[in-house]
Amino acid sequence: MADQDLYSRFSPPPWQRDLDLFLAEHAAGMNGYLISRKRLASLAEMYELSDSELAAMGLARKDIPAFVFEDILSG
Repeated sequence: MADQDLYSRFSPPPWQRDLDLFLAEHAAGMNGYLISRKRLASLAEMYELSDSELAAMGLARKDIPAFVFEDILSG
């Protein structure tokens, strides 16, 4: 239940669009919701970072889904 609350609270349109596009491109044949559900907290934490904090990690905001899922989905 907490995951659903997190998904609803932390999925503004650009955030959700980026995640949906990434999963559509890289998780064909998998249930994107089930894959993302366990990682929503990590996604939310990453989206809370400033652009400069992300840049210090070598990331742009559009790279967040690939970074969070890099261990299970190839980019």
